[in-house]
Amino acid sequence: MSTESVYLHDIPLEEAFARLEKALQEHGRWELLEREEIPLNEQALGRVLAEPVWARLSSPHYHAAAMDGFAIRAEETAHAQPTAPVILQRFQYVDTGDALPDWANAVVPIENVEALDESGQIAANPRRPAALRLRAALVPWSHVRPMGEDIVATELVLPAGHVLRPVDLGAIAAAGHTSLIVSRRPRVAILPTGTELVPIGTAVRPGDILEYNSLVLAAQVLSMGGLPTRFPITPDDFDLICERVEQARQEHDLILLNAGSSAGSEDFSARVVQKLGQLLVHGVAVRPGHPVILGLLPPKEGRPAIPIIGVPGYPVSAALTIEIFVEPLMARWLGRSRQELPVIEATLTRKLTSPPGDDDYVRVVVGRVGQRVLAAPLSRGAGVITSLVRADGLVILRRGVQGVEAGETVKVHLYRSLAEIERTIFAIGSHDMTLDLMAQFLARHQRRLVSANVGSLGGLLALKRKEAHLSGSHLLDPQSGEYNLPYIRKYLAGQPVRVIGFLKRQQGLLVQRGNPKNIRDLEDLTRPGITFVNRQRGAGTRILLDYHLEQKGIPTEAIAGYDQEEYTHLGVAAAVASGRADCGLGIAAAAQALDLDFIPLFEERYDLIIPQEHFETPLLAPLLELLQTPAFREAVSRLPGYDVSLMGILLAEV
Repeated sequence: MSTESVYLHDIPLEEAFARLEKALQEHGRWELLEREEIPLNEQALGRVLAEPVWARLSSPHYHAAAMDGFAIRAEETAHAQPTAPVILQRFQYVDTGDALPDWANAVVPIENVEALDESGQIAANPRRPAALRLRAALVPWSHVRPMGEDIVATELVLPAGHVLRPVDLGAIAAAGHTSLIVSRRPRVAILPTGTELVPIGTAVRPGDILEYNSLVLAAQVLSMGGLPTRFPITPDDFDLICERVEQARQEHDLILLNAGSSAGSEDFSARVVQKLGQLLVHGVAVRPGHPVILGLLPPKEGRPAIPIIGVPGYPVSAALTIEIFVEPLMARWLGRSRQELPVIEATLTRKLTSPPGDDDYVRVVVGRVGQRVLAAPLSRGAGVITSLVRADGLVILRRGVQGVEAGETVKVHLYRSLAEIERTIFAIGSHDMTLDLMAQFLARHQRRLVSANVGSLGGLLALKRKEAHLSGSHLLDPQSGEYNLPYIRKYLAGQPVRVIGFLKRQQGLLVQRGNPKNIRDLEDLTRPGITFVNRQRGAGTRILLDYHLEQKGIPTEAIAGYDQEEYTHLGVAAAVASGRADCGLGIAAAAQALDLDFIPLFEERYDLIIPQEHFETPLLAPLLELLQTPAFREAVSRLPGYDVSLMGILLAEV
């Protein structure tokens, strides 16, 4: 096949999958793979029935006593009354589960009869009486599990395509089966490629990339009902990659070739597929995941045609590629329904833009604030795997949609349960590392803290829009020298809030270990050869810096890197640790986290701003209790640069 006919860039998602489906249909691979018989035991959990299960046996297969008591003929009690009891001579004692004698059609509980001896007195052994005295009539089949109450022989117990649950195994056993016919689990080979890749656990050097994509992909395949095989890392050697693919096709139904894809000569995935088989698609109009490759290896040496998918190297793109392309294929091969995420409607917290020609999969966190369910977009970088870890779901902007405005309603495909969403506390505002510590403690109390780092001012604006339960803030007012209150009065006028003390913390300059450029104070930021990294506009740290620069008469334009921005203290620390900057203003805990030196300059107050409407709700109660907990206070105090003397104190009601 010619290069011109196989390099199909950025075709629509629906068309891309249709090409794969058509190719598999032509080779008889768009159907249930195979059936196999397995024993009925706990290992059958999660398997997919390839054939329906019909009852071979009724359950129960006899009329069974549902109570401890006496099997009787109900008609013989028809005239029993409290003042005119009936004496029965025909009865048989039964325990729960015992078979009824052929003549009986009811069971009277032992506590509802008077057991008599031969003289008509109360019998010493109530289970072996000579007669029974009843003072109430019974209807036929009282306290009896009739034959077939649960399952009737020949009845359908479970249909084909059903994914087996624990209770299903019991029903199948009750229906008289000892084995099952299930779909064979598809075998999936995962081949990570790239000279820069190193195994998990390796001491990494600059340029090394830990290979964990295959771990994620294998777990995804396993959760979908497949059997993954992780191959060792293959360097960027074209012939060796071809050899590994040929090896993988011998025992697998699908090959996932995990590598980057581009239009250049080093595009090993496309070249491998082109050499060994048919390249169906090279590039799909989906974000993240543009460089997906779909191909087919033809039948060879008795083996059927094998689909091969070139999975992008970026972790988010890789994981979403499996959800988009592999899940439907696994469902087809197993004969089950597709695993579809539950969908809810939510209000978008900020504007989203999207390329009009792509299907855009946007990761979001979700929570209920007041009467609204909110969706807050996360980082959209294809390499930010933590965005998938933090994500509560996906907002899918279909091709042709160029964006969605803040405040619009969107559909969220949920990764988490609705119960988790209802237990979520939204904290939007200034970044502090203790918020992660707080989240850890709150998890023990069935609360999930989701924090978005938009700066102190951004947090107050989020409270104004009723998009958060609380905000962390450390805004210094240059005129009064007061923290937070002037800004609250300005931006939250008419909205009652409580200001709760949380921390006093040191802010200072983060520099590389050993302080090689001998940076000591803000005046040094203007020295030639010193590069600074700043926080974003609206961040309390940025306002603090600007205040002290003005006090010292230092012009911002004299600082190289003043316009280079990060959204968190750890982001600043990472910029310094990596050598992208010589220093930045941040907190001591961030310096410790990345093994940097810290030069303390200022102490500031970091408060929690909580709207009155949320303050006394059950949702926030564990958080407020946590602020009074010695264990949490001690954990925060162990971090460098923190003072917890104000923690939990009501500082103001505004």
